[in-house]
Amino acid sequence: MSWQETTVLTLLVAIVAGLVLTRIKPVLLFAGAAFVAFQTGLTSVEALTANFTAPSLLTLVLLILVSCALEKTHLTSWVARQASHGALPTVIAKLGISSALLSALVNNTAVVVSMIGAIKRNRRHSPSQLLIPLSYSAILGGTLTLIGTSTNLIVNSFVERAGLSSLGFFTPTIIGAAALVAGLLVLIPFSYRLPRHDGEQEESLPYVLEARLSADSPLCGRSVADNGLRALRRLYLAEIHRQDGVIAPVCPDTPLLAGDKLQFAGDVESVATLQEIPGLTLFGQHHIDGQNLIEVVVSHSASICGKTLKAARFRETFDAVVVAIRRGHEKLDGGLGNIPLHAGDTLVLVPGKTFRQDSQALRREFVLFNGLEASTRLSERKSVAVLAGFVAVIGAALLTPMPLLNGLAAYLVVLLVTGIISLHDLQRRFPVEVVVIVGAALTLAQLMLASGLSARFSDWFMATFAAGGAIGALVAVYLLTLLLTELITNNAAAALAFPLGYSLALGYGVDPMPFVMAVLFGASASFISPYGYQTNLLVYSVGNYQLRDYWRLGLPLSVVYSTVVLTLLPVVFPLTAVAP
Repeated sequence: MSWQETTVLTLLVAIVAGLVLTRIKPVLLFAGAAFVAFQTGLTSVEALTANFTAPSLLTLVLLILVSCALEKTHLTSWVARQASHGALPTVIAKLGISSALLSALVNNTAVVVSMIGAIKRNRRHSPSQLLIPLSYSAILGGTLTLIGTSTNLIVNSFVERAGLSSLGFFTPTIIGAAALVAGLLVLIPFSYRLPRHDGEQEESLPYVLEARLSADSPLCGRSVADNGLRALRRLYLAEIHRQDGVIAPVCPDTPLLAGDKLQFAGDVESVATLQEIPGLTLFGQHHIDGQNLIEVVVSHSASICGKTLKAARFRETFDAVVVAIRRGHEKLDGGLGNIPLHAGDTLVLVPGKTFRQDSQALRREFVLFNGLEASTRLSERKSVAVLAGFVAVIGAALLTPMPLLNGLAAYLVVLLVTGIISLHDLQRRFPVEVVVIVGAALTLAQLMLASGLSARFSDWFMATFAAGGAIGALVAVYLLTLLLTELITNNAAAALAFPLGYSLALGYGVDPMPFVMAVLFGASASFISPYGYQTNLLVYSVGNYQLRDYWRLGLPLSVVYSTVVLTLLPVVFPLTAVAP
């Protein structure tokens, strides 16, 4: 093995180990690998520049920026409201089809974010029976078109860098549509297996809030019942923390003492309720001054995972104060500032003056789904104009020679000039991490091919699984990509699997397109974990889910999805022999 192959293999092993075994951010791992490749002479400045300015990557960036305007329209929330009428199977079908079609054109995370609020407010069905199907439908919808998900465009970048013809807008549509139909046939009956978390169940799974009694509090020396803390609506006193220990459960005749920390359980509106009780100082009270509250979900790659609010220096780092924490079904013990944060935790924040200016850090640490950013909507007239403009851009790319990249660039300028979005919106949304990860991934994919490492892997693979032939190799590439997607990230899975799939196609002397599509569909097959895909993580805490809820619905869906994809791949994209 040459030193080039050894170096590239070492970089790949380091990336996979870092993604699976550590909390190091993917962007740092990929950027570090690209830096080492440049410093060791494996790649040049010109090659790096070309990878970071690939047309598919620029198209992805523009789509993300344009989505700033699309998220402000009324379309997704209107669709969610319309899908809330009817029996559960009808609602699942309508919600699945509408969210999938929207996700084919709009970033699926934006679709889920916009629909969550309307689904939570529907009075006919428990949100916990709708939110996981919503997430899965959005993932399935992302496979319908080339722009449905960022992974599709990233795979297209690999395709172009390998010297193949670019994927068409509707290249994945046939298989994606079949997978969507089959997926809905699973989601509709299996949604009955999801829990119903509403009514009394919702009230038993609330946020944790904390308040303190000052020395001059009028509540001191009186019992819990005498202070009226046993008759609060949708709010109850769960624990009292004193220097000599914790009192739980709290009895009505328990006296309150100066310095007591009272731990309550309640909903978001409980923040205002506690502020109105004389003598109670809410956790973070001195930073609250009439601001709107914001709910965020801790990302699986957040640097604050495993740290308490105090250890993470939360207020200093993000200019925001946490006033409540929620973790699905789990009961959280200890003071608010001493609870270790986990991925999927929902935090209620009071933002400071520079909170929004720190948005890049926020996007890395949190999934923002309710509050300042999610509540702003355009007027109906402007919503229609924005949607019509976007449809016109897509139509022009399909019906005229104008590339989608050019149309999106022009559309973005129009949105800026008309004031629909601002420069601050673009600064807030600019996907720095996506650009770095994709550019570095393209570099690594090229190095795997150029160094001969992917060919070496291909030869070993063909020798080990010779009995399966090209079909067996195709199935293996898909399953490998699916496994990597669940273990690491979609984009990283595509970056690692594409060179192998391409080399196997060359080794068998067949058209590479079936292997390319195996990577594309395998990288979107994240159904069995709340951490594998951002939309799954979004609904995790909102729906009060447990991990087994994803298994109940995700395992059968993953099996059916994979069966459909693997059955249709060699039919739609035949393994035809090509000239060497």
